[in-house]
Amino acid sequence: MSETRKIAAILVSDVVGYSRLAGADEDRILARLRALRSDLIDPTIAVHRGRVVKRTGDGSLVEFSSVVEAVRCAIEVQNAMLERNAGVPDDRRIEFRIGIHLGDVVQERDGDLMGDGVNIAARLEGICEPGNICLSEQAYWQVKSRLDIAINDRGAVQLKNIV
Repeated sequence: MSETRKIAAILVSDVVGYSRLAGADEDRILARLRALRSDLIDPTIAVHRGRVVKRTGDGSLVEFSSVVEAVRCAIEVQNAMLERNAGVPDDRRIEFRIGIHLGDVVQERDGDLMGDGVNIAARLEGICEPGNICLSEQAYWQVKSRLDIAINDRGAVQLKNIV
């Protein structure tokens, strides 16, 4: 069999305004992103037992077996970024948007993930405010009684190309 279906917690992240940041000083932004990955992002993903499925330049697709761990990971990264961005001019800040969904995915033989679970997480990332985390309803129902976090309910949102 070349593919496997499973339920997974999917985290999709992206740097807000990456093209603008890279246009202003590509070498600096690339060096800062590499440092963030090695010093903060990758170790935090590892602590929460996530698996980086792929990098998309300034973004990442990460799989977790637990949505609670995915949300904890996202919170730690966003909190650390608040500290790292303190005192940095607005036009030079690196800020992430993070979308998290719990759903059905297809894992290819090479480990890549596809399907609605991935697409929904990506769409949630796209509608997220800079520095925030956007959870799907499925993810929210799993973490609401397990984590003490403040939630802002956006209500029903139509995601592009998601039925």
